[in-house]
Amino acid sequence: MRLRNLGNTGIKIGSVGLGCMGMSWLYQESARDDERSIRVINEALDLGGNLLDTADLYGAGHNETLLGKAVAGRRDEAVVATKFGIVLDDLQQRAAHRDNSPAYVRTAVEASLRRLNIDVIDLYYVHRIDPAVPLAQTWGAMAELVEEGKVRWLGLSEATVAQARDAHEIHPVTAVQSELSLWTRDALEGESGGMVGWCESVGASFIPFAPLGRGFLTGTLHAGQFEDSDFRTANPRFHRAAMEANQRIVDVIREVADRRSVTPAQVAIAWTLAQGDRVVPIPGTKNSRYLRENLAAAEVHLTEEDLADLAALPAAVGSRY
Repeated sequence: MRLRNLGNTGIKIGSVGLGCMGMSWLYQESARDDERSIRVINEALDLGGNLLDTADLYGAGHNETLLGKAVAGRRDEAVVATKFGIVLDDLQQRAAHRDNSPAYVRTAVEASLRRLNIDVIDLYYVHRIDPAVPLAQTWGAMAELVEEGKVRWLGLSEATVAQARDAHEIHPVTAVQSELSLWTRDALEGESGGMVGWCESVGASFIPFAPLGRGFLTGTLHAGQFEDSDFRTANPRFHRAAMEANQRIVDVIREVADRRSVTPAQVAIAWTLAQGDRVVPIPGTKNSRYLRENLAAAEVHLTEEDLADLAALPAAVGSRY
């Protein structure tokens, strides 16, 4: 697989990584299969997709435990990224609150290290910034973890450019993770190219989650197919009327895919890669076939015509949450 830099660390990673969240919760939870998921994670490592992304929130720690089992014996091949800062109050109801306090940073990192069964976390993100705690306090506590050898590099998830800039003045921001896809382009908007532009300017990586629009951009989803526990049943973009309206986005993606003899999913991922050399998308899957399809998108070349057609896509109907 083609390689890209992980921030300014000097480390090269596969240009497409693997988001592990869906192996534990939010999507089709009745289909959870830990043994299959562990095989998929190992296949990702075999194919060079070595950035593996999880969080303590996902399945109340289940996802970190799963990832820890998968990388056992292959730790040196994996770049393990996890997050803290959203505290789960009720797993069934998915009720949660934010806690970015320095004390909680320490509690959270120790719990993640135990579940992952590793000595050091490669990339540690604050999952969501807590407005009740000054970011400088949170980031300072995270920087102490680097000094102590518990964490190698630090990242922000769903932050603003101003927040990223403030954090970077205290300790280098290695990566920023936010949603970016052909129906969610917020990270490209704003002065100097938005968050993607800021990452480029300081040498940080930008890590898009949901580059496939939570599956919609693959062209394989239809209204009414989700089980009750699936997050998408309550997501505005997956209401029947919104899905019907947003089909026009998928139609154009499919046209581009047909021109290139690839799949819509590969076009969607290739588009994120085309947004900058610092962009490393992390599409999620627990299916070996889709994993191989996703990682192969690193070899898809979109022409100027393709990019122009995709740039002209209409805005999505429905908010993203």
